[in-house]
Formats: sequence, structure tokens, C-alpha cells
Amino acid sequence: MKRIIGIDPGLLHTGWAIIDVAGSSRKYIASGVILPPTKASLPERLAFIFNGLVDICDKFNPTECGIEVIFVNKNAKTTLLLGHARAAAITAIAVKNIPVFEYEPNKVKKALTSMGHADKEQIYKMLSILLPEAHPKTADESDAIAIALTHANTSRYM
Repeated sequence: MKRIIGIDPGLLHTGWAIIDVAGSSRKYIASGVILPPTKASLPERLAFIFNGLVDICDKFNPTECGIEVIFVNKNAKTTLLLGHARAAAITAIAVKNIPVFEYEPNKVKKALTSMGHADKEQIYKMLSILLPEAHPKTADESDAIAIALTHANTSRYM
């Protein structure tokens, strides 16, 4: 059995999800969103994301991680800040010696819906079919579940 943590990194909202994988079986365990204080400095926000993910790893003991790759925004500053949040997340996972696998947003969408440009609603509908016990409250949480499922459904588990 593998326990996968899926991460949708963000400076304001970092979605996370834990699923168990055994053969073709997928089981939802938990998910949520890390919400750094909005008035905190950049280093404080990064530390909040890092510490939050370390705590989640300590609680759930994932064996592998899937994380979303950054797409380039029109605003270079936004892309750079998102990169900082992603680095904090990857570092939190790396200090726990958990292998990290990266997935582009279109590959996650295609893995779940067969369409690389599926919208958030289509992703949510597929999640409700594939993991009916999961009830994400935000798009970030939903995306993290989708990333975990994408990792679970790669060929090495089939």
C-alpha cells in the first residue's frame, strides 16, 4: 500500500490531500487547506506552509507526494511568489524523505477527465465519482485531491 499526499501549492491557500492506494483501490483519508495569515510577511507565510505540511506528514505518514507544477502567469511577480510557496512545500516533504513527483495542471485534468482543459466543475464531478467519500470545500482542496489521484493512477501502480 502507498499513502500519497497531493499538494496544490499557493501563498494564500495551499491545498493538501491524503489518499491510500493498493492495486486499483483508492481510498480517501483526509484533505484540507493551509491558510497562512494574510498580514504575515513572506518568510512567515512560507514558514507557515512548511510547518503545516510537516505536521500533516507527521500525522498521516505519506510515502509519496504529487505536487502541481507552476504555470507561468502573465505577472512575473505572481509566478515568483507562487514558486516560493511551492519550494516551501517541496522542502517540507523532502525533509521527511518522501519522494516528490510533479504534475502539470493540464496533465492532472487529462488524467481525471480525459480533457486537458477541463474546468473546475468537471474535475469536482470526477472526484465525486472516483472518491465519493471526499467532499472538498475549496478549489485548492479539490485540486490537491486531483493531484493525489493523478499520481495514484500513473502506470507504476497498475
